[in-house]
Amino acid sequence: MLFNSLSFAVFLPIVCLLFWLVPQRKRWIVLLLSSYYFYMSWNVKYVVLILFTTVVSYVTAILIEKAEKKKAKLILALAAVVASLSVLFVFKYFNFAFATLVRVCNMISIPLQPFTLQLMLPVGISFYTFQTLSYVLDVYYGKVAAEKHFGKYATFISFFPQLVAGPIERTDHLLTQINQKEYKFRYDNASYGLKLMAWGFFKKLVIADNLAVYVDQIFEDVHYYHGFCMVLAILFFTLQIYCDFSGYSDIAIGCARLFDVELMTNFKSPYFSNSIREFWTRWHISLSTWFRDYVYIPLGGNRVSKFRNCVNVMVTFLVSGLWHGAAFTYVIWGGIHGLLQIMERFFLGKKKMPKLVVFLLVAFAWTFFRAQSLSDAVYVLVHMFDGIGQSGYLSSVMDIFDLNVFGIVCLLIPIVLLFVYDYVALKVDPIVIISKQKPVIRWVIYYVFVLFVLLFASFSAQEFVYFQF
Repeated sequence: MLFNSLSFAVFLPIVCLLFWLVPQRKRWIVLLLSSYYFYMSWNVKYVVLILFTTVVSYVTAILIEKAEKKKAKLILALAAVVASLSVLFVFKYFNFAFATLVRVCNMISIPLQPFTLQLMLPVGISFYTFQTLSYVLDVYYGKVAAEKHFGKYATFISFFPQLVAGPIERTDHLLTQINQKEYKFRYDNASYGLKLMAWGFFKKLVIADNLAVYVDQIFEDVHYYHGFCMVLAILFFTLQIYCDFSGYSDIAIGCARLFDVELMTNFKSPYFSNSIREFWTRWHISLSTWFRDYVYIPLGGNRVSKFRNCVNVMVTFLVSGLWHGAAFTYVIWGGIHGLLQIMERFFLGKKKMPKLVVFLLVAFAWTFFRAQSLSDAVYVLVHMFDGIGQSGYLSSVMDIFDLNVFGIVCLLIPIVLLFVYDYVALKVDPIVIISKQKPVIRWVIYYVFVLFVLLFASFSAQEFVYFQF
């Protein structure tokens, strides 16, 4: 069930109505049942996986808390980690790992027959797996107490607004809210949530899905193109993935507010960063902080020598790249970000880079993220400036993308609005500012916004990019 689908437009009001009609003590049940229904709408069979991960982490956490010896606690924590990651490995990484092994064996003249598991990647598996892992590790480190109520814990893991693409929530934030004794309906809170959802839909339907048409055209057959259309495809994807993923996060956060639940902020105007390091404090914040807390810091963080710290940074980003997908393109993308951060520390220190430079470096890295293979990524980067300086370098794009002046305007206006919104958001919340305007001004803005969405949105119900991770 996609957020941008008719079925969700019917599902959400029904769940919201039931939630506020039932007694306080039963509201978690509405959230749990609706969350499992939401997940089963993708594939009924794979509900077993999320249930398995939930049960294993729930039981293990309780046993860890009861165990008296540190060694026993460690063994239990490792068992939970291995169990959860094993499921993730089988469904997401087995084919990639085995294909890599076959390739290496063939290089050293060891015959090994290829083998592929015919399994569909369960939607959201990377997200809810990391959420259960953080819970178990937090219990192991003594940061939180093990949750004894299985139903409420299962609700924490499966909460449908953030189930399939985050934010990856922590125990002390989301589970605490699910355990609250009283949910309160607040008009201002619900109103803000709906407005944030509207902005998320704008980014997804008006910007991301329209840009995806041109991005897919180039990256699905890169060898057919060259020149400026490739530059434009990279820049378009840079905006597409941001609007697609941050749009999902906005919808998820706004949707949660309808149930008096506050999810963590996942994006903070990342393309206005002055360094790659700052970019990762603004992009996919729930994931970057997860890797910081459970990979980077346990490796030693910055409490070690400079060389060891560089290794820690690189390992963290290589693993982050692999988390995104079972392909070397994602690993290289992560490696580029790790390398850029290391270079910043050695050559810039605390100095800032121009925002445009950071944006272009991030866009360069996105080439590997979007390309279907390493050879495709290299081809794009090698041939993107073919014909530069010639009269047809720019004008040919109009024909390749079948664009006219009206089409360009339809693309540019939403993008300009996006950057204006993000620039304002660096200091104040644009939604709050608009909400404080006089009724006439406020409703004019709302009507123009809705009209703009109706005129330029793509209503083909395209999946969100991060569903594949």
